[in-house]
Amino acid sequence: DALSMGTVIYITSEGERFELEAAPGITVMQLATAHGVPGIEAECGGSLSCATCHVYVDDDWYGRTGPPG
Repeated sequence: DALSMGTVIYITSEGERFELEAAPGITVMQLATAHGVPGIEAECGGSLSCATCHVYVDDDWYGRTGPPG
C-alpha cells in the first residue's frame, strides 16, 4: 500500500549499486544524500533544477508508480 516502505535502487555512473529502504514521504534525493550515494550532490535542495537526479522506472512497474509527479 501507499504507506509501506519500498526499496530504491541507485546505480551510479560507475556502476556501483545501492539498494536502500525508503520510508513514506522521503524523496529519492533525500534518501540518497542521507546514505551518501555518490553523484547526488543535491545542490538544488530538491527543486529539480540541478539535474543530477534521474529516475528510470521499468515498464513492468510503470502501472504501479503512475506518471511523473
